[in-house]
Amino acid sequence: MVPIKYNVRNLVVRRRTTMAAAFGLALVVFVFAFAAMAVSGLKKTLGRNASPDVAIVLRKGSDAELTSGIEDKHVSLVVAQAQQVGASKKPSAIAEVLIVVLLDKIGTDGVSNVTVRGVTEDVLAFRPTAKVVEGRAPTPGTDEVMVGSSIRGRFRGLELGQSFELKKNRPVKVVGVFADEGSSFESEVWADIHTVRQAFGREGYVSSVRARLDSPSKFDGFKALVEQNKQLGLVVMREADFFEKQSEATSFILTLLGVMIAFFFAIGAMIGATITMNAQVAGRVREIGTLRALGFSRGSILFSFLLESIALSLAGGIVGAICALPLRAVKVTMLNMGTWAEIAFSFEPTPPILLGSLALATFMGIVGGFLPAVRAARISPIEAMRG
Repeated sequence: MVPIKYNVRNLVVRRRTTMAAAFGLALVVFVFAFAAMAVSGLKKTLGRNASPDVAIVLRKGSDAELTSGIEDKHVSLVVAQAQQVGASKKPSAIAEVLIVVLLDKIGTDGVSNVTVRGVTEDVLAFRPTAKVVEGRAPTPGTDEVMVGSSIRGRFRGLELGQSFELKKNRPVKVVGVFADEGSSFESEVWADIHTVRQAFGREGYVSSVRARLDSPSKFDGFKALVEQNKQLGLVVMREADFFEKQSEATSFILTLLGVMIAFFFAIGAMIGATITMNAQVAGRVREIGTLRALGFSRGSILFSFLLESIALSLAGGIVGAICALPLRAVKVTMLNMGTWAEIAFSFEPTPPILLGSLALATFMGIVGGFLPAVRAARISPIEAMRG
């Protein structure tokens, strides 16, 4: 076997070509990690909303709160059924209305959708992780709202003490800012449910009902009790399953874009690695001939050059992964396909993503270095020494 220090020395001596090839590989790994971390961050943000003992009730046929509508007379039946199965905690259930408004973005000339959730006065008791971090909670029955910390200040009027129009000629004032452990609720505006229903003509209807059961094991019983009444026309989902489904479309788009960009970059990087290793083979014909004359087999030469290519790709992969790590401190917003409104989330690096990035770099090194390694192994020692 050819000593590994021989490969390391060659990579160091030819540092310019080494750095150029490593840069291309690092760029591919960075793009791959970027997309994977974005998908992971989106799912984690939505996953923080979910509580294992909470079930969400929607109108049958609706896959989102925005398209769901439940009559008030059915809400009391759902609450009663939750208490019958086992929902002794207070409040055991809450009904909410979800709408989307168009607001001006700060820092650009554009506009975007913002989610407004009509909530009851006991919303903070139902969601104990949500806390008012500045200002105060809105007074029930008034035109006061509180905004999530992630969306605060990103749109005109969404700052403490400011006002915006919930609907034309229906201004509301921001009196508080709340946080919810980084969940997507922080990308919403919470207003009084009656104010929202009156402004948008939703009297007598809510978008969803959430029930907090005594334990997750009570879910199946609650689901059967609600859905067996066909007149209600309702469907029950675990909150975790609901938010996972909400992230599917956006996650698919992010993954598709990331894979497409990384694929084309990877082709370029592998071509670059092939050219680099071919150049190294061409410049080291006498060395290879000497190694063969010293008794090293073709298999040893092939393995040595392939190992050199893998080492080069891993170096680039490590650099790309390290450069992607600071993205964790960056918070971005994009349109959530489940609500058609903006959601703020952070990039989330995980061990599987980092390991997958290095595995991708290794694969590119093997593919890019295989043909040059075969070429090196086929060099005749006699012709090499004559050359």
